[in-house]
Amino acid sequence: MSKIAIKVESLSKAYQLGNIGTGTISRDIERWWAKMRGKEDPFLRIGEKNDRALKGSNNVVYSLKDINFEIEQGDSVGIIGRNGAGKSTLLKILSKVTAPTTGKISGNGRVASLLEVGTGFHPELTGRENIYLNGAMLGMRKHEIDKKFDEIVDFSGVERYIDTPVKRYSSGMYVRLAFAVAAHLESEILIVDEVLAVGDVEFQSKSIGKMNQIQSEQGRTVLFVSHNMEIINRLCKKTIWLNNGNMIEYGSTNLVIDSYKKKIKEDTFIDIEDLKSNRIIIHSCELKNKDALFNGDVMEFKISITHLVEESIDDNFIFEFYREGMLSFISTTFHINTFQKNSKVLLFKTPKYLFNPGFYSMNLKVVDKTGNYFEYLYLKDVITFEVIDDGIRRGAYKLGWDGPVSPLFDFIYE
Repeated sequence: MSKIAIKVESLSKAYQLGNIGTGTISRDIERWWAKMRGKEDPFLRIGEKNDRALKGSNNVVYSLKDINFEIEQGDSVGIIGRNGAGKSTLLKILSKVTAPTTGKISGNGRVASLLEVGTGFHPELTGRENIYLNGAMLGMRKHEIDKKFDEIVDFSGVERYIDTPVKRYSSGMYVRLAFAVAAHLESEILIVDEVLAVGDVEFQSKSIGKMNQIQSEQGRTVLFVSHNMEIINRLCKKTIWLNNGNMIEYGSTNLVIDSYKKKIKEDTFIDIEDLKSNRIIIHSCELKNKDALFNGDVMEFKISITHLVEESIDDNFIFEFYREGMLSFISTTFHINTFQKNSKVLLFKTPKYLFNPGFYSMNLKVVDKTGNYFEYLYLKDVITFEVIDDGIRRGAYKLGWDGPVSPLFDFIYE
């Protein structure tokens, strides 16, 4: 029978917006006394879900609401969801950085965490001193840390600066050392937020390889938050999907990611139905290819429009592409000039291998450049699509493609 590393029961975390106190000293003392006895806050009103896009009527919001799950020892678990879903809050509670409002957490083993740049290190101490400080907080003795010290420094690549206060480190150096400490010191549970994105490509690949190693060879439990579905797929056997503080699904990574992508597509679908301004109608905006396509395909986008005015029009169409919620790039403007009412179809194509594998959405912006430059139409997530690796240019390369785009360049030798 597998041993349970982490068990979460009815976990909730509420935050009060604005002023924190109840308004009277007696009620503040009553709240404190309830907390000391492990009781629920007697003045906590039922909160709203943590949806930043909606204006609420309550000053208490739930970052997490009634979360329940178990993680077995040796499991690698991903945590996915949009910004504000509660991912980082969950990791902070599991790391005991903050306490839950209600619920219970139990587990077996020491926890090493890498949550955000700055967590766990004292800025005035040197890299060497922070390594020993972190080891001591995990309950390790000095001779145990001594055995790991050279390995930590070598992995981090900051040997030259190991006796320099970490407040003088760049964010990349800081993360390198922090991850090396968390990964090499002897903890049974490793918790990593998406802070690894701060590091360079080479270090990210090395870090992911290390997490695979400590999970498969050492049997340690790994929890990993990322917006990169490809890395989650490679690293994690199971995945938790959070949305607005609620746990939507927990299970096999492939199944959870498929559900997550399907939900995003449903939420972002826009039926244009002749979107009209005082000067232009957009009848449709579509991707001519199938929804799921290969990175080696040429993508063809088609927009049907009608101009409503007869005077000279100087319009620019701008295309913004997002990969799993993160801006990838903004296209060169597509210029149209006309002197009459007319309808036309705009067709534009992307080169092969422009997009790396992932889930993408496109925003369309229409801008007038006659006189003052201003935007008069903006369609968000008007097209969503998934790009799949065709494997043709992979060769012996086994890792994932870093970054949202990887265009092919033409080189001229002189």
